[in-house]
Amino acid sequence: MSKEQLINLIEKKREELIQIASKNGLNSTIAIHYSQELDELLNEYNRVYIKKIAAH
Repeated sequence: MSKEQLINLIEKKREELIQIASKNGLNSTIAIHYSQELDELLNEYNRVYIKKIAAH
């Protein structure tokens, strides 16, 4: 997966989370699920792209 694809997935998941949380509340089961998915994407981005930069 390219950096741009990952960023697009992160942006899409963030938008979905905002919509779900506004309808169901931040503490709803579905909002927590979307938040966890967003966390996984952000962790992947950090692992692949941010730490690589910091290592140089």
